[in-house]
Amino acid sequence: MTERQTRTVTEVAVGVLLRADGAVLLADRPVGKAYAGYWEFPGGKVEAGESVAAALGRELREELGIAIGASTPWVTFEFDYPHAYVRLHFERVYAWEGTPHAREGQRLAFCRPDETPPAPLLPAAVPALRWLRLPDLMLLDSGAPFAAVVSSAALRDLSARPVGEWAGAFVESRVDINRAAQLHCDFVMAGPIRSTSSRERAGLGWEGFAALVHETPLPAYAYGGIGEADLVEARARGAHGVALSVAAR
Repeated sequence: MTERQTRTVTEVAVGVLLRADGAVLLADRPVGKAYAGYWEFPGGKVEAGESVAAALGRELREELGIAIGASTPWVTFEFDYPHAYVRLHFERVYAWEGTPHAREGQRLAFCRPDETPPAPLLPAAVPALRWLRLPDLMLLDSGAPFAAVVSSAALRDLSARPVGEWAGAFVESRVDINRAAQLHCDFVMAGPIRSTSSRERAGLGWEGFAALVHETPLPAYAYGGIGEADLVEARARGAHGVALSVAAR
């Protein structure tokens, strides 16, 4: 076994607190912690027997003095730090009670994903901040700056694409999703949720979609037989957003 395989995995609940203007809350790590002074998303360890959502609510109450409503799953990925090997469960939060304030000596800042963030950033926060620049509504034929939106069969290493371009893949399985992550895709699209013709394969339905993208390492879009009105449902099932053609709007 490799050293990485023998390290204990620490499960961490991470809060992506989003204001109405799209700004997200970041906090720096206080003196005495590893990577002190580095900025990250707030959150903390998941205790034994705790769900991610429950752990996030507890941590944000302890760290920021706020009470959150429902959180929705977003992405989950692992990161190997010198001091810990962590599995980061990112959950988006759109509503909370109280004003976030530092209860552990940390600094706080709301930052829009398209703005220059405070520095230095904790390494695992870098891809998450970039993903937050993805739209909730993906218009596939709108002329947006995508390097590629391909089928899982056509996936290739996309790490060398021009700066500023995005790349995604249609996926049908966890194998497809994991391969898309390994080949440097930015997002995946899973569906169809509802079949719209006899020639399409059977729709996943929302439960099937949720099972497919559970703890996805990349932001996932739902597509097929759905529209803008399905965005709230899609988020609740673990989607970053919904994808559709301009003609389907």
